[in-house]
Amino acid sequence: MNDDHKCHALGNVRCAVITISDTRTEETDDSGKLIKKLLEENGHPVVDYCILKDELEDIKRTVAELLDSDVQAIITNGGTGISKRDVTVEAVSGLLDKTLDGFGDLFRMLSYEEVGSRAMMSRVFAGAAKGKIVICMPGSVDAVELGMKKLVIPELGHIVWEANR
Repeated sequence: MNDDHKCHALGNVRCAVITISDTRTEETDDSGKLIKKLLEENGHPVVDYCILKDELEDIKRTVAELLDSDVQAIITNGGTGISKRDVTVEAVSGLLDKTLDGFGDLFRMLSYEEVGSRAMMSRVFAGAAKGKIVICMPGSVDAVELGMKKLVIPELGHIVWEANR
């Protein structure tokens, strides 16, 4: 595999973390805490963090504001399922300039290996907007751990670099 481009990967990407949940608080947001911990352990400072209810307009507004800020990556967790309250996809997808379809494909493949056919209900996705990366994952700790360790952490600096060339 040719890794010529990976040599340009950014070592520290300024990140925002958004937990989308009707029930979580800062004390109970284990998925958000895990995302922040893994980012910081790998040299990516978390410069913004919030918890939002599953409200389409609030999610859209917050992500749009972050796209106009100095963050380089926005990572959300929650709201990517198929229940009526799961609106992250609808709120965020229209803000993207480009999609990273491979993120969702790989996530579901890896998830399938762990949880079987229920992985098909995950609508995880990622994309680029305004030179920034937006990654939307499920809210479960296991899903966040899988996505962060297998996909996000290994490629985050490279993806952000690519989005800005």
